[in-house]
Amino acid sequence: MPWTKATAPDRCVRDAWVVEPIGGREDGAMSDHAARHWDDVYSSKAADETSWYQQRPATSLRLLSDAVASTGGRPGSVVDVGAGTSSLVDELLAAGWAPVTVLDVSAAALATTRARLPEGAEVRYVVSDIVAWQPDGAFDAWHDRAVFHFLTEDAQQARYVAAATDAVRPGGVLVIGTFGPGGPEQCSGLPVARHDVASLRARFAPDFEVLAGEVEVHRTPWGSEQQFTWATLRRT
Repeated sequence: MPWTKATAPDRCVRDAWVVEPIGGREDGAMSDHAARHWDDVYSSKAADETSWYQQRPATSLRLLSDAVASTGGRPGSVVDVGAGTSSLVDELLAAGWAPVTVLDVSAAALATTRARLPEGAEVRYVVSDIVAWQPDGAFDAWHDRAVFHFLTEDAQQARYVAAATDAVRPGGVLVIGTFGPGGPEQCSGLPVARHDVASLRARFAPDFEVLAGEVEVHRTPWGSEQQFTWATLRRT
C-alpha cells in the first residue's frame, strides 16, 4: 500500500519555534549541561570545523528515499533528530518532504538553520533534549545521524526508543546512523556508545523491524575517517 502523508502535528505549522524542557539526570535524560555544551560548539565553530560536517547529506537522502520506495509510497512528514546546522532540511524540502521538523538540544544551531531557510518554509523548530521530548503527532519518517550514539546509558536509550515509537506512525520508517564498532570512542569531548546493525535491531525491537543496514566511512574536514553504522527500520 502506498504511503499517505500522516496528519501533521497540531503544533507543526509554518515557521514554528518550540522550546521543550531539558531533562534532568534523575530520569535518565541528559542534564541542561548538554544544551550549554552544544550551544558552545555551534557558537564557536564554523560548520566545516566540526567532525560531522558534510557538504551534502547524500547517505541520509538516499536511505530516506529508498525507505519510501520500499513501501511504494512518497515523501511525507519527517523529523530530523539532532539536526544541528545540517543542510538536510534544505534537501528534504526540495525533495518534497513536508512538513519537516528539525529538533536539536542547541538553540544556537537551530537559530542558524532558521536564518538560512526562506521565510514561510514548512519547517518546525524544536529545541529539546531528545530523551525529554514528547512527540505530539505521527510522522512518516524519523532521521538521526549521530545523536543516538551519545546516549551511553540504557535508560537514555530506552527513552529515545519510546519517543521514536510514539512519533513514527505504524508503517513509517526510521533511518539512523551511529558510530560503528570501528568508529571513535568519543566525539566533541563526550563518550559514545558504538553500534552495529544487530545491536540496533535488538534495541529497537519489537516496535521496529530492520529493513536494511550498511557501513559508511565518513571523512572529516581534516581527513580523519570515522566508521558509521546505518540502519533503516520500519515501525511495526
